[in-house]
Amino acid sequence: MLENMGDLSKMLQGFEENAKKFKDELASKTFSVKSGGGMIELALNGNGEVIDLNIDDELLGDKESLQILLIGAINDANKMIQQNQQQSALGMLGSMGSFGGVK
Repeated sequence: MLENMGDLSKMLQGFEENAKKFKDELASKTFSVKSGGGMIELALNGNGEVIDLNIDDELLGDKESLQILLIGAINDANKMIQQNQQQSALGMLGSMGSFGGVK
């Protein structure tokens, strides 16, 4: 019984290490999108934080278009991040095999 607890502890430790690595890798990625034919350029990191934003001067006088294009760019970037997180999580789980190699 105690041997099984040790295996469980190793499995959990391996999972925690993989989860931290996964989170760090996501945070270091950059996701860039363009909207309105490049009139809006937006870059987010893997945590969903905006790290760069460029707005074409032509949009500064058209508040409604600016809002629509900015919302579209933010939504597109967030979808990219979510898809990447799902793919990375599936890859992490797949690489763990049978509970990180603990049998």
